[in-house]
Amino acid sequence: MDKEKYAKLEQEISPKAPLLKNVIKAFLVGGTICLIAQFIALFYMTFFDFTERTASNPTVATMIFISMLLTGFGVYKKIGQAGGAGGAVPITGFGNAVVSAAIEHKTEGFVLGVGSNIFKLAGSVIVFGVFSAFLVALIKTILVKMGVVSW
Repeated sequence: MDKEKYAKLEQEISPKAPLLKNVIKAFLVGGTICLIAQFIALFYMTFFDFTERTASNPTVATMIFISMLLTGFGVYKKIGQAGGAGGAVPITGFGNAVVSAAIEHKTEGFVLGVGSNIFKLAGSVIVFGVFSAFLVALIKTILVKMGVVSW
């Protein structure tokens, strides 16, 4: 059987994914996560006198911490299974990915298992984030020096 016949047979046999249902579930789960983050931001603004701008950093840190706790207790896996991309796309998906790698390799020890595998995903995200911030700051500095923008 050649590749074309196999691909056609596979397409005929494979069950069709319930696309609309998956999109709605992802929207609801992702939206609920974002709603929780909004309540946390409002909590920081109300009780700790943060502004809308300054509340974002502790809100993100809190959401990552919550997702890491939920991953450790096995709850976030169920959220991800129920909501698909809705549980993976927000910042909580990053926390889940970091802790999942640590849990998966804990049998190999703390240094060679957890320590070396915890940053497989996080390391690339951190490097890309730092590099992107550097480029944006460099472009901004050049534009300010040229007088194109003022800050």
